[in-house]
Amino acid sequence: MILVIAEQRDGTLSRASWEAIAAAQHLAAGAPVVVGIAGGDIAGVAAGLAAAAVAEVVAVTSPALAAYTADGWVHAHTALIAEVTPTWVVLPHTYQTRDFAPALAASLDRALVTDCTAIKHVQGQVVFSRPMYQGKLAADVRVLGEAPWLVTMQIGAFRADAAVRGVSPAPVRTLEVAIAPSAIRQAPEAPFQEARQAVDLSQAERIVSVGRGIKGSEHLPLAQALADALGAELAASRPICDAGWLPMERQIGSSGQTVAPKLYIAVGISGAIQHVVGMKGARTIVAVNKDADAPIFEVADYGYVGDLFEFLPALTAELRKS
Repeated sequence: MILVIAEQRDGTLSRASWEAIAAAQHLAAGAPVVVGIAGGDIAGVAAGLAAAAVAEVVAVTSPALAAYTADGWVHAHTALIAEVTPTWVVLPHTYQTRDFAPALAASLDRALVTDCTAIKHVQGQVVFSRPMYQGKLAADVRVLGEAPWLVTMQIGAFRADAAVRGVSPAPVRTLEVAIAPSAIRQAPEAPFQEARQAVDLSQAERIVSVGRGIKGSEHLPLAQALADALGAELAASRPICDAGWLPMERQIGSSGQTVAPKLYIAVGISGAIQHVVGMKGARTIVAVNKDADAPIFEVADYGYVGDLFEFLPALTAELRKS
């Protein structure tokens, strides 16, 4: 049995949850998959998850789960795991998961493998690949100890549309858990992506990202115009955010956000490994750089070698015609 812990916020399901379902279906190799979702009023979200080809969806509810807290989620999912008794617990590697999953694993006294990019079956054993040293190396990890084992999957490691849908909706049931108010030690505050000027780039389907090649903040409107024409979000590599040209929440890379959009346009980005690990899961990557030997072209599906200050206005103008 494999349990997927899905994620929702304010009644909206995270796309990363579908990626986790795809990973669990790959891991299952025929074993049943159950999806759990925690929160207050989550009937609609649970019904949406029932579209997946899974054994069932379990909606974990309690008045204490109306707003996210690490303590509340640990209590809720401890009860869920006791109810389902899975061998594996699969979670998306999001900010929320990083907050509560270590405490959940510690409370269960079970192994936790984080930020995995691949799942392999080697000689009858499951092996997970995960980046190390800011993506410079990839380690193959095999878990030890007693089940259940917990694993978080990096955003983009599996595509959301790769999750198999069922012919008919999966059954949905409710698991009500009793959580004493005294068990919640945190006071909920606005989450990361609700901060002023912030955005959860992991949910974006199209992204235009800029790097040092943009030369100055006065040139950012060129990239913003292209993003607007595409209905895309504007993002950046670390040097741009370090310089204060864009807020830190728009940084993509090992020290920023990990994204997997349908389209990623890298403008003036050389392609350092610290940036690439944050966007290599994109379905289509377009690189614009005047240096034909820039590493970004090694991961790009399409590339333009030339002056971005000429290319961006031209591309934006053509998009506006369509």
